[in-house]
Amino acid sequence: MAWDINLFNWIHGVSGWSVFSDGLIIFFAQYLAYILFGAAVFFIFKNKGLKSKIGTFLRLALTVLISRGIIAGAIAYFYARPRPFVALGFKPLVNETNTSFPSGHASFLFALGFVIFSLNRRWGYWFISLAFLNGLARIFAGVHYPTDIAGGILVALAGWAIVYSLLHKNEKTDSRELREIQPEAGSGN
Repeated sequence: MAWDINLFNWIHGVSGWSVFSDGLIIFFAQYLAYILFGAAVFFIFKNKGLKSKIGTFLRLALTVLISRGIIAGAIAYFYARPRPFVALGFKPLVNETNTSFPSGHASFLFALGFVIFSLNRRWGYWFISLAFLNGLARIFAGVHYPTDIAGGILVALAGWAIVYSLLHKNEKTDSRELREIQPEAGSGN
């Protein structure tokens, strides 16, 4: 995919311009993920009531497990794409050792972002925007191609859709069972 390499070269071309810009790229590529993880933990505990906290935690944990742990892991196992700095022979701004596609950071952070967005749009917009900034910074840093980030986003979306459909299906089943148990109004029971 020549366009992927060309877009990578255009974005990555910014690195090395100054110590300040490289420092920002390193911060967003390597450390923003820790801040977002902390924000996700805060998001769990800001909920009222233990049941809501547990529900939020389970949604986040299941989506991350399916996205990053299962889908992204399987893709990386069967399609071991070398990172740009390995394939193109340069020194990246941050060190990474495993395969490039799909981005594990993008799979993880967007999985969190999609769940948070489905629960709270304002938090979700911020979270997804910052996850995108992390992905862009990882391209600037030379550790991912643009399609790696796009692949991570799609993996996260698939993981979120699986969890959402399973939980939503379960909620529909629970409400259907309640209607069957409760007698109808005016039935004389």
